[in-house]
Amino acid sequence: MDCQYLPLASTGQFSSLFLDYINKKDILFPFYQRYPELSAFKEQINDKTFDESKRQVLVDALERQYAQISNKPDFSVLLQPNTFTVTTGHQLNIFTGPLYIVYKLITTIRLAQQLKKAYPDYNFVPVYWMATEDHDFAEINHFSLFGKNYSWATEQRGAVGRMNPQELKTLFNQIPEKLSLFEEAYLKHNTLADAARHYINELFGSQGLISLDADDAALKRVFAPVMRDELQHQRSGELVAKQTELLEKLGYKTVISPRDINLFYLDDQLRERIERKEDGTYRVLHTKLRFTEQELLQLLDEHPEQFSPNVVLRPLYQETILPNLAYIGGPSEVPYWLQLKPVFDYFQTTFPILMPRNFAMYVPSVSAKRIRKLGLTPEELFKDTLVLKREYVENHARHTLKFDNENKVVNKALDNILHKAQMVDPTLEKAVLAETKRFANAITRLEKKMRRAEEHNQEVGVRQLLAVKDELFPNGGLQERSENFLTFHLNDREFLNKIGSVFDPFDYRMQLCLE
Repeated sequence: MDCQYLPLASTGQFSSLFLDYINKKDILFPFYQRYPELSAFKEQINDKTFDESKRQVLVDALERQYAQISNKPDFSVLLQPNTFTVTTGHQLNIFTGPLYIVYKLITTIRLAQQLKKAYPDYNFVPVYWMATEDHDFAEINHFSLFGKNYSWATEQRGAVGRMNPQELKTLFNQIPEKLSLFEEAYLKHNTLADAARHYINELFGSQGLISLDADDAALKRVFAPVMRDELQHQRSGELVAKQTELLEKLGYKTVISPRDINLFYLDDQLRERIERKEDGTYRVLHTKLRFTEQELLQLLDEHPEQFSPNVVLRPLYQETILPNLAYIGGPSEVPYWLQLKPVFDYFQTTFPILMPRNFAMYVPSVSAKRIRKLGLTPEELFKDTLVLKREYVENHARHTLKFDNENKVVNKALDNILHKAQMVDPTLEKAVLAETKRFANAITRLEKKMRRAEEHNQEVGVRQLLAVKDELFPNGGLQERSENFLTFHLNDREFLNKIGSVFDPFDYRMQLCLE
């Protein structure tokens, strides 16, 4: 593939906070530990402590979760003190969801590979943190294939990882393509978590990627001291609020809003916030569940799996149960991690290196030929469609489509007319100016007619230009945020390998990959 690059700032698609972070703006230094560059990982390795008992708990959990997978990875490497992880996470979008989720996974794999080359004395395991406890079903229940949207409707509630995916059988009947991998994953497993683990392992397991389901009693027990502190003292919300205020004073828009208690109560078909009342008791919202502090802490001791961290504490949970060095996130994730560093400091946990994922736009051969023929640059492709069309027509017109020179001559003549009219009768000024305005409007209308005529003359080129824009920016948005990888993989089984071969996890630019 031929890849061309442009700065993310040139795309007009990213927040100032995200762009200032990747551009190492000085005012953001206090909000993270280390900038994401290769040399920073040596110090990160030295800082990260992870004892042997935690490693054993992690490996045991992975062995349980992969018990039904015959070609599972060798988890024993995680028991070694010189082994570390690099992690990305996302919700369990059906059929992998938009392209950018796959891009996150590939970036994480490539990062582990590059770290191994740079630091051969250590092992680096790429991890996919499956957001199995998330309960926002509307965000994961759909995907787009060849421009058509497919959705999963269900009456199931609660944590999505516990949902039974066999209801997706009706969806397979609607999809004209045969998707054997996903049929096996969804129709032969009883939970969405097991299904996702299956197809992720088939797609990326050979490259070392491990999927972790943190909805696990043993893993939650490791995190229980933090959850106990949260229930009793509610420090995380206060810390994040202060950090958020600092960011907002610098002019940045923030992503997350902390709660007083940043934990959910988790059970089958239920994931609801825990609140502390003025009388010191606790309640689970939208339920009749009530607890005294002693009762709730006893429940935590006996069943830590019934507590689920929200977006404020989930990152800390991740860094508590993994020997992790870096988190690979998107343009909304990296900014919200910047709100969380005081929470890590409070719990004396090493803050991970925040790595932006790779950003890419894949251009199949037909559109690639059109782009080359039209002579379009990456910067031009990101322009507004109307602006791009107008510029294309003007640049390819045989004759100028504006009357700039003529207007100068006419305007000079009109000024002379105005001057003479004022000398004869000052009240004629308004009449002359009105005629001048009508003339200017007439010229504008004539220019538009000429441009439309020229667009007709260049109909083939304009049509190809619009086709390229529609393919690369479906519904006006970035391709990676709506298209599914299957749109390209079904036509080219090497698609994922090709993307992996051109991704550099330390290159924070948009890349346009042309076949």
